[in-house]
Amino acid sequence: MGPAPAPTHSAITLQVNGEKYTLSVDHRTTLLDALRERLDLTGTKKGCDQGQCGACTVLLDGRRAVSCLQLAVAAEGREITTIEGLADGERLHPVQQAFLDLDGYQCGYCTPGQICSAVAVIEEHAAGWPSAATDDVRPEAGPPELTAEEIRERMSGNLCRCGAYVSIVQAVARAAGAEEAAV
Repeated sequence: MGPAPAPTHSAITLQVNGEKYTLSVDHRTTLLDALRERLDLTGTKKGCDQGQCGACTVLLDGRRAVSCLQLAVAAEGREITTIEGLADGERLHPVQQAFLDLDGYQCGYCTPGQICSAVAVIEEHAAGWPSAATDDVRPEAGPPELTAEEIRERMSGNLCRCGAYVSIVQAVARAAGAEEAAV
């Protein structure tokens, strides 16, 4: 008689949008499936399920992550923010409002992931993080101007099959207060 098989389920507590949820999950459950199927937070979309389209982007401790590649058990103890957690009551987050005002969507399927990614992009830029499009990455050069090229590069992990990229870039620029730089 061999050793007992290792358990394949664990009880975990996820901190999502400021609320704690305790649930039993199979160790193979992705964060995306836990959010959508167990917590009914269906704003996070399942796109390619391979981490390539960005439709499932959420914020983990303020940084963007594709939730289809993140195991739920590995997200325990981290602050998870989904599209449902961005607004302040009835008042939309500035990025949500900019997407709405500038039609930064068409069918809307990718929009929650685009918005979550844009929130992180704006914070990364404000912190001075360079991107692959940044000309001068020396620390003494300071944060790069948030141009349309910078926004496109920083948002390149989020695909829009409808091709609403022009409006998405404008919305991110407006939300970042850099609209003139992106035009």
